[in-house]
Amino acid sequence: MTTNTETANTETTAGAPEIRVRDLHKSFGDNEVLRGIDLEIRQGEVVCVIGPSGSGKSTLLRCVNLLEEPTQGQVFVGGTEITDPDVDIDAVRRRIGMVFQQFNLFPHLTVTENLTLPQRRVLKRDKAEAARVAAENLQRVGLAEKATAYPSSLSGGQQQRVAIARALAMGPEVMLFDEPTSALDPELVGDVLAVMRMLANDGMTMMVVTHEMTFAREVADRVVFMDGGVIVEEGAPAQVIGAPRHERTRHFLSRLLDPATAEVGETPERMDKAGR
Repeated sequence: MTTNTETANTETTAGAPEIRVRDLHKSFGDNEVLRGIDLEIRQGEVVCVIGPSGSGKSTLLRCVNLLEEPTQGQVFVGGTEITDPDVDIDAVRRRIGMVFQQFNLFPHLTVTENLTLPQRRVLKRDKAEAARVAAENLQRVGLAEKATAYPSSLSGGQQQRVAIARALAMGPEVMLFDEPTSALDPELVGDVLAVMRMLANDGMTMMVVTHEMTFAREVADRVVFMDGGVIVEEGAPAQVIGAPRHERTRHFLSRLLDPATAEVGETPERMDKAGR
């Protein structure tokens, strides 16, 4: 158990995790969505968070950059406690890239302008430098030829890749992905996942909420299965996806990987009676 003397505003221990979550709780009114989460993600590690809808996955991700304020607990990013009331959260967020389910691009701006605007406003880069960085990251996600296009002329997969390039243009140390392919047609998913694989190969620290089991199996260093606001089990993909220890994990994966096996009226509550 961690003592108060170990929870200073900044941790300086060599090799400290890039992300550390301690006893994290989050309630919305009487609904306790997160019930004591402990999680560490080290530099360069890719961690995929899986689980049923309503399990708290996206809430956990949003607490990591304080888009949701925890009810209780601590979150450290790069050694800095972002849940400290005195922290400069804007400075910490500059180190964190976030990619959402929806693309959140400005429809009246070109692709390049969507990438340069946050650089100029937040990082105070001049126009030329922001344009150079934008071009580099569009090249990185395979969309250099779309620099002058408007979002409405792009496919959903292309728009999501622009959103990733926009996050990368800010120079983040950590990337958070909240089900980045859930709004895409199936044939468009592959290009987005290919970009994420590229980032993983480049050593980017990544926390990914996803239902893409192939990606989790092939790219993740660890898989975390959540249900009911807690971590049910975590480990290497071969263990959690290939040979899960818990009945709840097995049920979830069987329904996800083979939906035809589900019974009419089957609910998570009924499945939980089998034991977790």
